[in-house]
Amino acid sequence: MAKDDKPGRVGRPRVVPDAGSPLSPREQILDAAAALFAEHGLSGTSTRAIAERVGIRQASLYYHFAGKDDLLVELLTRSVRPSLDVVRGIEDLVPERASAAAALHALVMVDFRTLADTPHNIGTLYLLPEVQGERYDGFRLQRRELQEAYGRIGTAAATADVRATVGPEALGAVLIQLAELVIQLRRRGEPDDADRDAIAATCLRACGLGTAEIAEARRDAEALLAVTA
Repeated sequence: MAKDDKPGRVGRPRVVPDAGSPLSPREQILDAAAALFAEHGLSGTSTRAIAERVGIRQASLYYHFAGKDDLLVELLTRSVRPSLDVVRGIEDLVPERASAAAALHALVMVDFRTLADTPHNIGTLYLLPEVQGERYDGFRLQRRELQEAYGRIGTAAATADVRATVGPEALGAVLIQLAELVIQLRRRGEPDDADRDAIAATCLRACGLGTAEIAEARRDAEALLAVTA
């Protein structure tokens, strides 16, 4: 582990985080790490700086996490895992209880909210060089699983012309990239329901669906999420 060389604050850090915070000590550490990673990247952030942001001793941080890579893995995983958990339930209902178009709209809605809620827009770190390393294999596998789900559901929802032009793997890549536009939208402010619906509609249009089909999918998606989310 590289030696931290960040300047310390004046005064003795606390052994435990701020007791007045609504967050648990572990969550306070994750929130501080997310803020610093977003500001300075992984290589520009030390565990000492994270501990100082929380107001604890560096040794206290290591009680919860082995190091900053573990922190980033947890943060990145949280940006994917909720959507992956929900999509499994959604797929089980297609086509008997829900259309593929409704399922795709519902998945985009869930993914939008997951990414909109991640602390400090942590999705901006997806493309960091460090995230391509072995320590992040688990996160990349989960994101790959989510992309494959987009491909399966998108292909089932797509028109014959789209299916003849784009295979499930390529379509999944297109759809997840469209869904992740929320990451860029957060750079200009807080995304809202209109942004969510626009992204979902764009995903359905990429599958060849028209305005009436998209409106129906949106209505059915809300009902679908009521029993799966």
